[in-house]
Amino acid sequence: MVEDIVADEGLEELSALGHEVQELVRASCKARDHAYCPYSQFSVGAAVKMSSGDLYTGCNIENSAYPVSLCAERTAIAKAVSEGNTNISAIAVTAILEPNKTFVFPCGSCRQFITEFAKDKDVPIYLAKPDLKNIYVTSIKKLLPHGFHF
Repeated sequence: MVEDIVADEGLEELSALGHEVQELVRASCKARDHAYCPYSQFSVGAAVKMSSGDLYTGCNIENSAYPVSLCAERTAIAKAVSEGNTNISAIAVTAILEPNKTFVFPCGSCRQFITEFAKDKDVPIYLAKPDLKNIYVTSIKKLLPHGFHF
């Protein structure tokens, strides 16, 4: 299962990852096609696998008033939560940062949002570029080791 895979942080070829992870990454890439980003042209897609087995996707949604824009990760998680799924088992994010073509990591707000629904698990995070050749594998506790809990 996806939630059982928290590999060491680093690069992996997509083909070396399990079928469920490949499906998750491909879903995040497809979600990127729906990004609404008329201002930055920076499209991001995300896919979140819940402990129920359900998969939800989201894209970034920009607004001319930038602070009310939504990141792809939070869009996907909000879709899941609005359907009653509140326990994340894995998340994939596809984007590319020009001009140096680096991997794109979740922003601080998204890291906290993921932490809220990780339920104290070290949820794996798969970061992809649109070519889906190499995947950067990390986890929420590596990106936000001391998230806020009330």
